[in-house]
Amino acid sequence: MSGKSFIAQLRTKPEKRQELIDLQKELRDLVHAQEPDALVYELFQSDDDPDLFQIVATFRDDAAFEHHMHIDFHDRLVPPIVECLAEEMKIAFYRSLT
Repeated sequence: MSGKSFIAQLRTKPEKRQELIDLQKELRDLVHAQEPDALVYELFQSDDDPDLFQIVATFRDDAAFEHHMHIDFHDRLVPPIVECLAEEMKIAFYRSLT
C-alpha cells in the first residue's frame, strides 16, 4: 500500500503565534524521535503572512498514520494547538504514486 500524506493549513491568532510554533516544534520533534514510519513531518510559516502555517506529513502507510493519530503526545499537544487557531484547520489527504 502506498504512503499516506496530509497537508494542513493553520491560521493562528496573532497573539498565539509563538505558542503555536512552540507546540508544533515539540510535536515535530517527538514525531521524528518516536515514529519511525512518519517519513516527513514539517511545519512551514508563510513569508507573506506570519500567522499562516502549513504542515506537511507523510506516513509509510495507513497503519503508521493511525498510530500517529493515537500516540500519547499527539493527544496531549493537539488540543492546545487547536486553541491557538483563529479558524478551523484545513486538511487534505494524499497518496504517494511512487
